[in-house]
Amino acid sequence: MTAIEAQLIERLKKLPPNRVAEVVDFVDFLTAREERAAAAQRLTGGLAKLDAFQLPPLPEDEIEAEIQATRAERRSPQGA
Repeated sequence: MTAIEAQLIERLKKLPPNRVAEVVDFVDFLTAREERAAAAQRLTGGLAKLDAFQLPPLPEDEIEAEIQATRAERRSPQGA
C-alpha cells in the first residue's frame, strides 16, 4: 500500500458513513470521466484512421437503405 493510500484510508475512517458514501460516489464519477475520456481518445484515433482513407461520403439513399436492411434483419425471426 502506498503512503497516499494509507493516508486516504485513515481520513476515510474519520468520516461518518454518509460522507464516505459521498467519497465513493465521487470516485465513481472520476472513474467514469476517465473512461469517457479514454473512449473519446480511441474514437478520435479511429476517425483519424478512417479519414486517412479519403473515401467519398455515402449518399443519403445508400445510408437509408443500409438502415432499413438492418432493421428488417433484426425484426425477422432468427433462422428464417
